Amino acid sequence: MRDLRAAAVQFESVPSDKDANLARMRSFVEQAAGRNVRLVVFPECCVTGYWHLRKRTREELVELAEPIPDGPTAQTVLGWSRLHGMTIGAGLLERDGDRIYNSFVVGMADGTIRTHRKLHAFVSPHLSCGDAHTVFDTPDGYRAAVLICYDNNLVENARICALAGAEVLLAPHQTGGCDSGSPCAMGLIDPKLWDARREDPESIERAFRGDKGRSWLMRWLPARAHDNGLFLVFANGVGRDDNEIRTGNAMILDCYGRILAETWKADDDMVVADLDASLRPRCTGVRWIRARRPELYQPLTERTGRERDTRSVRFDHLPPDNPPS
Repeated sequence: MRDLRAAAVQFESVPSDKDANLARMRSFVEQAAGRNVRLVVFPECCVTGYWHLRKRTREELVELAEPIPDGPTAQTVLGWSRLHGMTIGAGLLERDGDRIYNSFVVGMADGTIRTHRKLHAFVSPHLSCGDAHTVFDTPDGYRAAVLICYDNNLVENARICALAGAEVLLAPHQTGGCDSGSPCAMGLIDPKLWDARREDPESIERAFRGDKGRSWLMRWLPARAHDNGLFLVFANGVGRDDNEIRTGNAMILDCYGRILAETWKADDDMVVADLDASLRPRCTGVRWIRARRPELYQPLTERTGRERDTRSVRFDHLPPDNPPS
């Protein structure tokens, strides 16, 4: 791996308005190019918007989805990558035959496109889950992996990517401010705080830094980086996402889980950091992976009987007669 300048973007997507969202993304790409950034990571489903998708019919989702790599969004992202000589990742709905996926497309300066399909999709019963981890080499000499939002919550996914040689983890999200049902993880943010962010930025930023946003992230996100020796680029939505308020907190972590750059601004924003490749060879996570004893880990591949579909896990705090709307 060589040194790398990376950027993580947070922005408020306009539901179903791909043109508006792509225009906002282009502005960030241009800003990143002006700062000599080589990797830009945008949020999950940033091109389409996210939480409102749960209310859409299958026909509406099909209309919103696109093929990859030949669809217009994938080709737009690839065009930006070629123009500015950088790797760019963006979230959208992918259509492949009769299946729809929550996908993340990565365009690279050499004309290559790679796609990750979310492994644990749950926003709509019309979305299919991906069935493969996504790890690949980039023109800038590092090996990257992609895990979308909930994919990152399961420790096995990050470890598999590390075992496949990943050095940088792209982690696009739409999280924070979620009605998780847990007394110690996230929770809804009062929309009035977001609406008053210009007059009273301190109140909403305090919420973004608290248990509904950053404090929750700090319980697990650094562990994914540290335990696996991965640089991690966390990009998230911010602001209104249907009836929830996303908390942003875009950040970049090194392979020890230390924060190199972050924001808790209640607005669209981008953070930039330089990834020091010299840290990886002897970082804790890389050394721990070398100490593994795979012959002990067979139970990790066996079902316990407690497994549940991701959709039921996300909504298990809601009564049966009160589905998400």
